[in-house]
Amino acid sequence: MGPLKLKGRPTYPGKAAGEALVCPHSIQGWAGVSEETGRIIEVGHTEFGKSIKGKILVIPYGKGSTGWSGHFHSAAVAGFSPAGWLFSNIDSRCGVATAALEVPAVADFPTDVDIFSVIQTGDWVELDGSTGEVTVTKKE
Repeated sequence: MGPLKLKGRPTYPGKAAGEALVCPHSIQGWAGVSEETGRIIEVGHTEFGKSIKGKILVIPYGKGSTGWSGHFHSAAVAGFSPAGWLFSNIDSRCGVATAALEVPAVADFPTDVDIFSVIQTGDWVELDGSTGEVTVTKKE
């Protein structure tokens, strides 16, 4: 089977590629991502300890307060920025984070596409935030 092609809404322009880090329950901003290491520190998170650096973050929406984007921005300033974002339902927190980090993003996939079932952590994802096109190559 070849790469899987998905189409979402273009959200922030640019192209990105990287290993997927899939978080179906999102990630907290404060107490969720270490601003010093870029690792997920949210207690009980399925991807606890993994770094967001260079990853394609696959999340549904922001989680927590309106300061959510600020924590991702602080991590990015320290050198721990994701390569790109895929959002099932973008909200204002995610929009601000995407723009502040200037990281390509695609969001709002058709209702018949569950990105959390289709994409797994470790899959290789290429996205075009200008067209909404996403290519997923399944990990071996």
